[in-house]
Amino acid sequence: MSQSPAACLLACALFVAGAAMAQPQTLADGVQLRWNADQYGNHRYTVAVARPAAAVLATIPWRRRDRHPERVATLVVGPDGKTVDNVVRERIDQAEGVLAFEAKQAGTYAIYYQPYLSSGSRNYPTVSYRAPADTADAAWVKKNQLDDPRRVAKLPPARVTGYQAVDDFDAYTDMERTATPAERQHLLAANPGQPWLLFPETREHPIRMFTQIPERWAERGAGGGLADHARRGEYLSFQLGLWTARAAAQDVRVRFGDLHGPGGATIQAARLTCFNLGGIDYAGKPFTDRLDVAQGRVQPLWVGLDIPADAKPGTYRGTLTVSADGAPPRQVPLEITVEAGATVAHGDDDPYKLTRLRWLNSTLAQNDALVKPFTAVTVHGDRLGILGRTVRLAPSGLPAQIDSYFDERMTGFTKKPRVLLAAPMRLLVQDAGGAHALSAAGTPKVAVDGPGKVHWQVAGRAGPLRGAVAASLEMDGTLSYAIALTATQAAKLDDIRLEIPLEGDVAQYELGLGRVGAPAPDDFAWKWNVAYNQDGAWIGAVNAGLEFHLRDEHYRRPLNTNFYHQQPLLMPASWDNAGAGGITLKRDGARYVVEAFSGARTMAAGQTLHYNLVLRVTPFKTIDPAEHFAERYFHKYADLDQIQAEGANVVNIHHATPINPWINYPFLTPAAMKAYIDAAHARGMKVKIYDTIRELSDRAPELPMLESLTGCRIGSDGKAAPGPCSEIISRGKGGGFSWLQEHLDGDYIAAWHVPENRDAAVVDAGQSRWHNYYVEGLDWLARNVGIDGLYLDDVAYDRTTMKRVRKVLDAHRPHPLIDLHSASQFDARDGYINSALLYMGLFPYIDRLWFGEEFDYEHTTPAYWLTEISGIPYGLMGEMLQNGGNPWRGMLFGMTNRLPWTGGDPRHLWQLWDAFGITQADMVGWWVHDTPVKTDNPDVLATSYVRKGDKTLVSIASWAPRQVRVKLRIDWKALGLDPARVRLLAPAVEGFQPAATFKPGDAIPVQPGKGWLLQLEAVR
Repeated sequence: MSQSPAACLLACALFVAGAAMAQPQTLADGVQLRWNADQYGNHRYTVAVARPAAAVLATIPWRRRDRHPERVATLVVGPDGKTVDNVVRERIDQAEGVLAFEAKQAGTYAIYYQPYLSSGSRNYPTVSYRAPADTADAAWVKKNQLDDPRRVAKLPPARVTGYQAVDDFDAYTDMERTATPAERQHLLAANPGQPWLLFPETREHPIRMFTQIPERWAERGAGGGLADHARRGEYLSFQLGLWTARAAAQDVRVRFGDLHGPGGATIQAARLTCFNLGGIDYAGKPFTDRLDVAQGRVQPLWVGLDIPADAKPGTYRGTLTVSADGAPPRQVPLEITVEAGATVAHGDDDPYKLTRLRWLNSTLAQNDALVKPFTAVTVHGDRLGILGRTVRLAPSGLPAQIDSYFDERMTGFTKKPRVLLAAPMRLLVQDAGGAHALSAAGTPKVAVDGPGKVHWQVAGRAGPLRGAVAASLEMDGTLSYAIALTATQAAKLDDIRLEIPLEGDVAQYELGLGRVGAPAPDDFAWKWNVAYNQDGAWIGAVNAGLEFHLRDEHYRRPLNTNFYHQQPLLMPASWDNAGAGGITLKRDGARYVVEAFSGARTMAAGQTLHYNLVLRVTPFKTIDPAEHFAERYFHKYADLDQIQAEGANVVNIHHATPINPWINYPFLTPAAMKAYIDAAHARGMKVKIYDTIRELSDRAPELPMLESLTGCRIGSDGKAAPGPCSEIISRGKGGGFSWLQEHLDGDYIAAWHVPENRDAAVVDAGQSRWHNYYVEGLDWLARNVGIDGLYLDDVAYDRTTMKRVRKVLDAHRPHPLIDLHSASQFDARDGYINSALLYMGLFPYIDRLWFGEEFDYEHTTPAYWLTEISGIPYGLMGEMLQNGGNPWRGMLFGMTNRLPWTGGDPRHLWQLWDAFGITQADMVGWWVHDTPVKTDNPDVLATSYVRKGDKTLVSIASWAPRQVRVKLRIDWKALGLDPARVRLLAPAVEGFQPAATFKPGDAIPVQPGKGWLLQLEAVR
């Protein structure tokens, strides 16, 4: 999570309703019904002692799922609320705990059996379980002969009266009460010779243990059928628990038959699916998983049945068959009763019914339709056109030229383009015979997939290698290349490299490859290293640039935001070449050359290497300063009238708030959320919510099912893909908040935790079917709750999902807004990746940036501000966060901080904007070569907000190390003002500047790191 703990305090401050621990309540004899979990843990049994005794015996049938309860303390608390010291743990195992303790009073005693200790940060806690401590007095033990089992057995019994958890959510379910060893042996004896056993379960009893079986199964026995009921049109989910009791199950498969109902009615087998064995991936492609289950494990097989809306009511019967290598298939009878009533939207309005599992295979908004403001991709031979840019293809399929028509102001277009390439891009294969460029005959034939995408394929050759190029261009400027080079015979190669020769005047700035945004270096070399989340860079000017990334066929989006090293970049075997590959940047006369080399290697005959490449041409779109200045954000849940009185009109609702309590699962309080949003709309305000993919709240009802998705993806070659076999929940060492340790099986990465409402999250994968669920969920929220957009707080998904998000919001909401916040990722834990580079693929589909914690506003250069923070070279504008930002430098880019977050107060600047009429002004940034107002000091920059012929607001800010005095150089004609009839005023702005009056030729004093807002206006 990118927030600092202090930042979360602000979000959590108003989270009161239903979140704080309930006030202590007591049983009849004074034992608290609610208790301090941090002191005692989350679980207890209560026992009744009929009369005081020197020692009593309690046998607790806890059936624990933690593997080593003997290593965890137990605490006995008496009716007076005091801890009993004289306790002897006679026997502690998973099945039960036997304790002798002193009972000075009659009444109810509480036995807490998983007390924990919490350390570390409040949002990333380290929870460990208290070790047993011998607190019993030796004389008491001796006097009561508690070392004699026969004497202990005769102690007065403490009668078990019940199990309680600190709240309902923390309670262990019937699927978490483990079977005893004797019960497991009895179950196996009843099923001799069977390598694995099946246990059908309805959705009401999700399987939660994967290395143990529940008492419920031991009592019921293995096999049998599944009977359930649902309404017409409902999506019914259920499970089969597969326990590999005696042997592993290799390549598990499930086959469905038709379901036959009343009067010959049929529900076809095609309406059944097993989520664990395949589906539709986040990119809309069907896939198959191979599922191998090691001996001794429990594997849930989750099945979905899409009941037709017109199904005839009645009972439908059929079978499904489970098979695995080397074992006879098993049939499971199904009996599904379809009720007469019809359900709405498949039942999706109730997340606890798990009908939304069908969303995992959704293809909603998976198309090549246009997204505003982009225009259809045009094709004229080898010349492709998109919004503000053109790409001309070489015969190889690579770009021969790229043109940008964006103007320097970034608010419009020019007739004369800015040329990016000094020469065509080339992929070169070097051997003893020289350098051979990938080449082909003729012009690539471009096919149109839809208004938003075209593609082409090229078959060519590069010396001894055969080349196959599959490429596409999308409306936003993304060029995707899958380049396969195959050796027709054994080949000894000196290098395979890509050359990108840029025009020198375009290569003004560079970020990436371990460098922050700065002027492009004259000579730089970089090598692949898994410690760094780096595979490319962005190089360019404000109105013309190129982002590139080098990948292979096994690319998997790494984790980010504190978790990079737990799922780092997979080194591309082609480009990296076992450490031989790298990238050089070099200014060469009028050219700036990027060379991505891979070094010497030998290829066997028939061997194929994949030199995949992603390019993005920037800017993506123009900026709209007027819209940016008109939309004023309030980043906190609060009273709407108060927010409106502050001058804000867009409210961001964080998680850990009453209407959005659970991180990245905004579905459990829809009525409260809708009421708040409706009230905002009545006031002419917009409401956006926190909802992203990177981590998932433990409150998500789907979580047990998501844990079960452990199959290994099968590629087109029939082989399992590399990497861990866990689709949605990222694998890790476990730990974290107590709920996670007590209810998950340990193979996860603990993520953000909110103490105020005990919300705990796990990290989810960067590319998975959870993206399909996420898109469907946003569609549901837009239609049913009326959200006006999203606040994205560092995200784990790529542009494929971002496009879909934009489409579903556009489809249901007028002018939806998406803003992206990021803490600086340029640090060791995140692999020194620039936030702008990490998320550049998302920029076409969002509306503003908020960068962010750990961004340095004081000790960095204008180039850093421009390329890393402002968003302007990519078609975005933004706001500042860390310590409120630097308001003087921020105004050079149209940026303030955000109300009411982390220092600073933009309200006084908003008032100045309104008094001046900034939404009617043209913004001309300091980076524009003919900007109408400059200073005579290169360390003091000026941006103008021009209302031509009327008045101009000039923002100046200093990077000089000490106070300087500067004069303005003004192009009066461009401003439409007569210098003889102009006054230069500095309006008083609280916290920003005092009132002052200057003459246009005056030397204006500027403090280091500060500046002025100066108003030039005609004297009437």
